[in-house]
Amino acid sequence: MARPTTPPLVDEQAGTAPAGRATRVAVLVTALLTACVAFQLNASMLSPALKSIEDQLHASSAEIGLTQTAFFTSAALFSLFLPRLGDIVGRRKVLVGMMALMAVGCVVAALATSVPVLFVGRVIQGASGPTVPLCLIMLRVEVTEPKKYGTLLGVITAVNGGIAGVDSLAGGYLADNHGFQAVFWAMGAVAVIATALVATMTPETRVAAATRMDWPGVALLVVSVGALLIALNEAGKLAAANWPLVAGLVVLGALAFALFWRAEDRSSHPLVATRHLRQRGTWATLLTTVLTMTGVFAVMNGLIPAFAQDGQAGLGMSAEASAWWTLTPYALAGLAMGPVAGRLAATFGYGRVLRLGLIGSVASVILMIVTIPAHSKVLLLVISLLVGITYAGVANIVLNGLGIVLSPSENPGFLPGLNAGAFNLGAGLSFALLYAVKTAALPDDPASATGYTAGMIAGVVILAAALATSFLIPKPVAAEAQH
Repeated sequence: MARPTTPPLVDEQAGTAPAGRATRVAVLVTALLTACVAFQLNASMLSPALKSIEDQLHASSAEIGLTQTAFFTSAALFSLFLPRLGDIVGRRKVLVGMMALMAVGCVVAALATSVPVLFVGRVIQGASGPTVPLCLIMLRVEVTEPKKYGTLLGVITAVNGGIAGVDSLAGGYLADNHGFQAVFWAMGAVAVIATALVATMTPETRVAAATRMDWPGVALLVVSVGALLIALNEAGKLAAANWPLVAGLVVLGALAFALFWRAEDRSSHPLVATRHLRQRGTWATLLTTVLTMTGVFAVMNGLIPAFAQDGQAGLGMSAEASAWWTLTPYALAGLAMGPVAGRLAATFGYGRVLRLGLIGSVASVILMIVTIPAHSKVLLLVISLLVGITYAGVANIVLNGLGIVLSPSENPGFLPGLNAGAFNLGAGLSFALLYAVKTAALPDDPASATGYTAGMIAGVVILAAALATSFLIPKPVAAEAQH
């Protein structure tokens, strides 16, 4: 059967089938959604199984935590260049390769009998890091109508916030009843299905003028961002951190970035042209993403669940109960709101909807700060829903979309890749900074919630800075409906 073609945008279609047989959007979205679900399972399904892994591999929490860090660091680094590689060699080819590597990593991890083998498996799984941005680029080629693209963007990106909590619940069930290996086998099965669907149900697209990959630039950028991510992870250990190592890594990251900038200025086929880095559409978007993630990520994924489980200063819930009251409603709200936010962004403006999401996120965290003394489960649930709607369902969706619609036509993979790195950088910085504030503000009375409050106040201040920088992001005129 001949491979269908799509109308040209900034891409050259690799297929040779007759024009007029456009790929059905529903089929494309099904394949892309499956790929995003496969990636999300790798990111979140393992969380409830970490204790099981510790017990079965006779390892410490720190050792198992390091394997998680390895996955997210690997995902961030692969995100920096695989979308651009897709522009050159073909996006379907790259996405199929990512899904296949993910499956291989799952098998390696499932067969692991030691922490080093598990570490290797998680690093291989991290090759799937840019799944969401690559899927959004492929969707953008097929869907040109702004409102329709905005809606489908929301559908695909919403999965990235958690699959309605089902991923964590399934991971816990499999680990409790069949061991942690079953979690990896389940991930691997979904990865194999995603590989097959992407290979058979999506068209091949690439940028016509892109012919060579800037591997020296890739190496320097990976070293720069990798050094910063490892430094942030080490700094997150606070008193136990090796601060000379942190300082050395920061210096290495800065030096590598300076060399990267110089190399890109001299390259005839740069990974990222420095003129694009100087544009507000690039640096303002990346800065807003980093600040938003720094301000909210550790609040929702760390401070609020920790407060729910704290037997003295908080509500004294079990880990499972706290997930039901906080993370599950948060994920459900984000999943439901995502498609709505995408359509609203295309209809009323990406910047306007982003700012509404950021204002709502600030208001939600302030509400949490004010209501902490009440020790109310209902208020905790309401606030988790509000953060799910405003951040996971609006701000996160629009920031992902801006990475796509503001990327230059001759290099559509560069900004989504950098933006994915910015999300990861912000997440790491969030835990390092907000937990540092929480620790510094720890009261003498263990029943006091002052530490949690201080961490959340720091989050509000950083979110306010993100709101301010969002005004610098230019309007993506071509991606918004004209009234």
